[in-house]
This record gives sequence, structure tokens and C-alpha cells, in this order.
Amino acid sequence: MNPQAKLISTLSLLLGTTITISSNHWMMAWTGLEINTLAILPLISKPHHPRAIEAATKYFLVQAAASTLLLFSCTTNALFTGQWDITQLTHPISCLLLTTAISMKLGLVPFHFWFPEVLQGSPLTTGLLLATAMKFPPITLFLLTSPSLNYTLLTIMAIASAALGGWAGLNQTQIRKILAFSSISHLGWMTIIIIYNPKLTLITFYLYCMMTAAIFLTLKTTKSLKLSSIMAAWTKIPSLNAILMLALLSLAGLPPLTGFLPKWLIIQELTKQEMTSTATIIALLSLLGLFFYLRLAYCATITLPPNSANYMKQWQTSKPVNTLTTTFITLTITLLPLSPMIFSIF
Repeated sequence: MNPQAKLISTLSLLLGTTITISSNHWMMAWTGLEINTLAILPLISKPHHPRAIEAATKYFLVQAAASTLLLFSCTTNALFTGQWDITQLTHPISCLLLTTAISMKLGLVPFHFWFPEVLQGSPLTTGLLLATAMKFPPITLFLLTSPSLNYTLLTIMAIASAALGGWAGLNQTQIRKILAFSSISHLGWMTIIIIYNPKLTLITFYLYCMMTAAIFLTLKTTKSLKLSSIMAAWTKIPSLNAILMLALLSLAGLPPLTGFLPKWLIIQELTKQEMTSTATIIALLSLLGLFFYLRLAYCATITLPPNSANYMKQWQTSKPVNTLTTTFITLTITLLPLSPMIFSIF
């Protein structure tokens, strides 16, 4: 891809995100989301492969439909109340439409079908952007409008996302699809608590972005895209492959790793709100996700690919591991003891 075009796309992504998260007016927020959508399309279709073009088309159509719903929601609210302010969304139909529109943008169940396909058709770096940075503006709109959201619909979608994110990832062999279903599952955890404690949703989102970035950057370093290639990747950088196992278990939410912190806090908050049954259901559903994280970790570190014939192993690379990758992996594994400091910040 042309460096100038890549620079324009990156700057447009930053501009669109900044406009959306800093705006008070619905039209400005909508403009920022549209800039984001148009800026990411060249990055998705960069490989000039039919699958990449298909992914870009699907992404554009879904995001355009979600933006239309969002625009319809805010104009309906302005028609009945005369308010264009983001925090003044009060009309019931507008609240329902907004919940649907942002859920479509994020990829919550039942609007999740586009996300695994788009992530599978994108390069790893673009996939990282789609799974983390592109979800920040819609999450911000959820936070700003959290008192107005339709909570019944939101709870049903959150539990369904946690269930389907774990269930659908069980039989996948493509790592990007597994990470897409992992993202859907984590979004369910973030959504279920947003009404009661929006700051906790933000902490969960930040920690999820950090852990996902560590895994995507590691996969990019070892050039692993499916389970069979991750089995043979241990010859390239053995130490990084071993640490990948810990990063995956952290994303699964096992103590004493960083990923345990948000799940622990969300279950604690749900229990405080006398939603013990919901907390129990969502905790049990996370076991589905734990299975495919364990399978990924097992393939990465313990097994060799089943192969009866002799095959050439990929030789250990002399390329040093990126400092950014090392930083993200360290935080992914060791941040739990620093949780009191995180609480004091937030």
C-alpha cells in the first residue's frame, strides 16, 4: 500500500475517533463514525485478495446500516424533544434504536455475523484495529447514553454474546476467527455492567485491548494464522511462543493473570446489584471460551503437528521481538497485583 495513502487512512482514523469521543452533538458523533468507517476500508482491502474485498464490502454495508439507524434514532429524539445533545436521549423509540445501532457497530449478538468474516479477511494489523480501536467510539457512545439505554434488550444481548462467543469459537481452526468470537464474548461482559458501573466497562475495555494487542502482535511476529501454523511456530521464537500461552490464559480470565481482574470486578458488581443469577450464568458461559483458549495454548506450546512425512521446520528467526509486543505481553501477564493502583486512578 502507498505510504501516503496509509498515512491518510491512519490520520483519518485518529480524527474520526477524536471527533466522536469529544462531541456533544449527535451530528458530530455520527460524522466521526462515518470518517472512521471510510478510513478503515482501504486498510481492510489492502491485500487485493477476493476475501479482503469481500470483508471490506461486508464491513461497509453493516456499518452504513448501523449509521443509518443511529441517525434515525437521534433525529427521532430531536423531533419529539428538540434535543440534539448526546446525553439528552429520552424518547423510548430513540433509545431502542440507538441500542440496536451501537450493538450492530460493535458486533453484539444477534448482529455479530459480519465480525468473524471481516476479521478473517483482514491482515493481522488491520484485524487488531478492528477488534480494539474501532470499538472505542461506539463504546464511548454507550457510556455517554448509558442511563437512556434499553436495559432489558442490552442484558439479553450481553448474555447471548457471552454464550455465542464461547460456543461458536469451539470448532474454529482459524486463529483470527477464534479471536473474533473471543471479542464478541468480551463485549458481552462489558455490556452487561454498563448501566450500573460505566467506569468498570471502560476498565474492562482497556484491559481487553491490551491483552488482544499482545496476542495479535505475537501472532504477527510468528506469522501464525491457523492452528496448524501455530503448532510449528515454536521453532521461530520458542520463548515468545511460551509466553503466548500465558497471554491466552490471561485473555481467558484465569488468576493470577491480568484478565482475571475485569471478570472478578464485574461478577462482584453484579452481585452487589442483587443480580446473582446473571453473574452465575455469565461466569459459567466464560468456561466455553476457556476451552478454546486452552486449546490454542495447548497447540502453541505442547503439541507438534501430526505429520507422517518428514517436513522442513522453520528455522529460528534472528529478528528481535518488537519492544511494543514485549510491553503488552508483560502488562497482560503481570497487571493483577497493581489492581489497587488501577482502582485509585478510576
